[in-house]
Amino acid sequence: MARLLIAEDEERMRRLLGMLLSNADHELHLAADGKEALSMYEEHSPDLLITDLRMPQMSGMDLIGAIREQDAEMPIIVITAFGSIEAAVDAMRAGATDFVTKPFEEARIRVAIDHALQSRELIRENTHLRRELRTRYAFDSIVVEDNKMDRVLELARQVAKTSSTVILYGESGTGKELVSRAVHEASPRARGPFVALNCAAIPENLLESELFGHERGSFTGATDARRGRFEMADGGTLFLDEIGEMAPELQAKVLRALESREFERVGGTRTIRTDIRIIAATNKNLRQLVAKGRFREDLFYRLNVFPLVLPPLRERTHDILPLTEHFLDRFAKEMGHKVPRISPEAEEALLGHRWMGNVRELQNVIERAMILIDGDTLTAELLQIEALESLESMSQAVEEYEKSGPSLGITLNSKKESDAGDEAEPGSSRWHPFRIPEVGFNLEEHERALIEQAIERTGSNKTAAARMLGLTRATMRYRLEKHNITIDEKKKKP
Repeated sequence: MARLLIAEDEERMRRLLGMLLSNADHELHLAADGKEALSMYEEHSPDLLITDLRMPQMSGMDLIGAIREQDAEMPIIVITAFGSIEAAVDAMRAGATDFVTKPFEEARIRVAIDHALQSRELIRENTHLRRELRTRYAFDSIVVEDNKMDRVLELARQVAKTSSTVILYGESGTGKELVSRAVHEASPRARGPFVALNCAAIPENLLESELFGHERGSFTGATDARRGRFEMADGGTLFLDEIGEMAPELQAKVLRALESREFERVGGTRTIRTDIRIIAATNKNLRQLVAKGRFREDLFYRLNVFPLVLPPLRERTHDILPLTEHFLDRFAKEMGHKVPRISPEAEEALLGHRWMGNVRELQNVIERAMILIDGDTLTAELLQIEALESLESMSQAVEEYEKSGPSLGITLNSKKESDAGDEAEPGSSRWHPFRIPEVGFNLEEHERALIEQAIERTGSNKTAAARMLGLTRATMRYRLEKHNITIDEKKKKP
């Protein structure tokens, strides 16, 4: 139910409006002049004002001005006599949102009221969403306890106050877009749009159109004219993610747009001006790309005004557990679970993992664990860190093989050897320093023996033993449990 305030000095018209709207499930407040209407506004906070222009005590124009000083968004409908259109236009300039001429039909006033209330609701929803976005992407909402990341955010807060170009360096999943949004929300451009584009996600032949837009018929499939991201971001911030993936031919056009703030759509001749702030991001070393001729040097210096380097999660270990608690809280609310506690074993597994996918990987692990959880404790088993490390080890092995080939002494195919009796030479695809005896051997027993030797040599230091065997702490713990190996704390070296 909406609250309507009606300001009309003619008693007959005031009663008529009251009768017309009494059956519309609205709360009505009727005022005989502008002064009384202003008093009712302050008392009842209406959702809509319907006012005449000519009234004693305070005119409709003065009433509009007084209300606009307190509420810039409340819809105002002006009722004016036929032939006084100029007055209605003046009222619209003063802040009215619609007008109805006397005499009016019931349907016309109802349509005007419905439209005004819908607009009010949309404005409220938009204001609420903007407030949520500002809260969600504010610097204070970023979970950080590690000094390295805290220093980066302090620099970001300082540059946010300006319109300077910012470039974010960091591995995938370190939070580059999150920081870029925080910079935007803390800047004077916060009321403008934040427009993001991943340069690596768009095919090379379409990226120019995505950036600058195109005119109808400019290429096959361009059935309508379309605005590009530079145009959409006018008055706000344009975030160009993975800019190191951009083709050199397009880099020249982007450089011109950054320097002159002007561009033309694909297939167009009209020059379009734009007022934007650029925030770029990359997981590549742009200086190396410049040296290799894959990135324009002039564009690099145009972007590298205020560089920020986001450290990987493995270098900001103090953030791992706070981020875990943050994700647990979020997914618990989304899934209707109670927020679980973190077991000591789970904490050790989280802190021992390298998190090659950074914060994004941690988020995925916690989401999967919350899907599987059946209780009030996040256990190490739910995290499935071992599976992650196995996948990472496999990926690294394949990557190393692809880089080094036969020099690794590893063969990844099942091709039958031409002569099983030939001894492979070091450096050949069949060579490895360990040779399986002809009679075979028990892998489980040898694994246990190797682990026990490593523990003995390192003085019962699990971390050092894991390092000696090329294992992570989490993997080492799994192997100890698998072989039921206990460590004598009394023999442990200080």
